[in-house]
Amino acid sequence: MFTIQDVVTTSKTGEDGKLKLVSAFQLMQDCSELWFTSEPEFENYMHQNNETQILASRQVDVIRVPSYREHLTIQTGVYECYGYYGYRNTIILDEAGLPCYATWSTGVCVCHATGRLSKMDTEVVKRMHFDPKYDMEYLDRKITLPKGEWVSSDPVTVMRDDIDYNRHTNNAQYIRMACEYLPPHFEVARVRVEYKKPSRLGCVIYPQLQQCAGKIYVSLNGETGAPYAVIEFTVV
Repeated sequence: MFTIQDVVTTSKTGEDGKLKLVSAFQLMQDCSELWFTSEPEFENYMHQNNETQILASRQVDVIRVPSYREHLTIQTGVYECYGYYGYRNTIILDEAGLPCYATWSTGVCVCHATGRLSKMDTEVVKRMHFDPKYDMEYLDRKITLPKGEWVSSDPVTVMRDDIDYNRHTNNAQYIRMACEYLPPHFEVARVRVEYKKPSRLGCVIYPQLQQCAGKIYVSLNGETGAPYAVIEFTVV
């Protein structure tokens, strides 16, 4: 397991003094990205072949939301990797070593130049370190949307601050956008995200919402109606 330490600071909390969901996603993503430093051969292979790994899906089970000034340990480890895809767990622990968030995610290898999927070298993968698969409920990485009526919200334009070094909207920013449409004091028990295609600077996103059986679905769509990302929130 690759590990980093962090603290719940003012910039990471909401008005209730607890860690914001988007901040938790950023901690997960930061740890996952820094994990590459623990696998220098794999990281060098990616650089030499002009490849990157982008997030395709993430499931987050919220066990307890930590509060301001709590010290956190974020751990991530890959448990499976083959073809185009890699699978990892990322766990956020409190000071007592108890999990606050348990997550699993799917990453896909992509060529920078073409934007197409790229198969990973099997020999490089064989030499990677794999961690045991975390004991949690694993739902499908693809989200099945309900067939009811959707409610449209005001469009959102992708700003410069939304863009990361891959030159598209950072994955956590979709969570920030989607959280704006949750009812006040909505307590999240689980989040599932399916990332469909990257949006870029200046893209206009058209949010659509639907509430169904204790869940809220947010589809962040492009101008053609095809989604950039789909998020499913499950209430406590």
